[in-house]
Amino acid sequence: MSAEVKRHVAIDLGASSGRVALGTIRDGRLEVEILHRFPNGGVPVRGGLYWDVLGLWREILHGLRLASQHGPIKSVGVDSWAVDYALLDEHDLLLDGVHHYRDRRTDGVMDELLTVLPRDAVYEFTGIQFLPFNTAYQLVAHERQAPGILGRARCLLMVPDLLHFWLSGRRATELTNASTTQLYDPREGTWSGPVLRAFGLAGALLPEIVPPGTPLGDITHETGLSGTQVVAPPTHDTASAVAAVPATGEGWAYLSSGTWSLVGVETPTPVITPQALTYNLTNEAGVNGTTRLLKNVMGLWIVQECRRAWGDPEYAQLYGDAEAAPAEGPLIDPDDLRFLPPGLDMPERVQRACEETGQAIPRTPAEITRCVLESLAYRTAEVLSQLEDVTGQAISTLHVVGGGAQVRFLNQLLANVSGRVVIAGPVEATLIGNLLVQAEACGSIPAGSLRNIVLASGGLETFEPLTPVPPERLALFRRVGRFQSMQP
Repeated sequence: MSAEVKRHVAIDLGASSGRVALGTIRDGRLEVEILHRFPNGGVPVRGGLYWDVLGLWREILHGLRLASQHGPIKSVGVDSWAVDYALLDEHDLLLDGVHHYRDRRTDGVMDELLTVLPRDAVYEFTGIQFLPFNTAYQLVAHERQAPGILGRARCLLMVPDLLHFWLSGRRATELTNASTTQLYDPREGTWSGPVLRAFGLAGALLPEIVPPGTPLGDITHETGLSGTQVVAPPTHDTASAVAAVPATGEGWAYLSSGTWSLVGVETPTPVITPQALTYNLTNEAGVNGTTRLLKNVMGLWIVQECRRAWGDPEYAQLYGDAEAAPAEGPLIDPDDLRFLPPGLDMPERVQRACEETGQAIPRTPAEITRCVLESLAYRTAEVLSQLEDVTGQAISTLHVVGGGAQVRFLNQLLANVSGRVVIAGPVEATLIGNLLVQAEACGSIPAGSLRNIVLASGGLETFEPLTPVPPERLALFRRVGRFQSMQP
């Protein structure tokens, strides 16, 4: 007699693409099949930058109709990037487009607001790193751009919460995404009244906060699915990815590697200390009551934009050529704010950064790509040391999950530069974490078995440190790494 088969669907929205995936639980193992892929990205409109949220909704409905052809589906859940939101009016209609976090409307807003409520006070209330596109600063910029719009809004929903509302009819903000807004108090587990009042924002806009794994109701939209629940996974894609890190014991950190690099550790409680503030570390909610103590690093975004400028060569060729390029070339600070906006001039920005710091200018795509990858490795190693300093815990292993886990050259650089063992995989950590949290909530897998299931799936690759880093390379990165970065 065959074991019962249980199916769940994950909708994963990234900055450049989205996927609808079917997760099948069979004999205690998870099988993942991607049913539908579709592009995503910023849409420029009259000087602003938006997400095509209605286009995403159309693709999601198509993916769910495909899923309905595979038999009964127990649940559906959405994850996406953080910080961006939609405003709904009293009729639950969109008041405005969904702005992209790379929109320049927030330029200067964070620095101005921190004269109203000082940096140390904001950090004490929220524990969140200071990034110019945090939701708090976006909302103030939004009101300045369209005076009165917040007063006309009935509700604010983060991007995945909006899609859950359209699917189920329930308004709620899932915890892991709420915790990224710089409007959430991780100690109290509520929206932060002092920050909302200081920034002139209405707490009435913000719905109830629910933990990952919360059932939101049955699907009410026509999708071909019947009796399927909408379950909030960790809706922040990094939180879903971290849930699927195949780690055991202590002494490990994670790198969720993709458009952004999220470098962090799990802690039982928030770490809100002067030293954590100095390093601009962030305390974001994880699954099962954990905290993700981490730092945003710019990530492979710089390579992605350079590749676009070069006519979209194959990634395998680009990374292979970079590995063959001369070693010990120039380095940049990947968190230099010049790299934040999109643009076909990204290769020139890298070159200017090298020139302004007195280094040789990388000329070819291979040289520029190697410069970026090496710089990401040095930045990651620096953050790992900061995490050790703040937590007092040694880190011996770095788990790399997400798309960057496929970049073997980068993983070897990470091992060499950090002096730590790097374990790469799973590549589809975000989908896996999303699916398994849903499965646990629905009773499809035993409680507490999520990471054991990931470990049993295999497909991991280990990189040992091979080449010691010369002290002069570390000194070079420390010099260029203080150049107009996202650090406080």
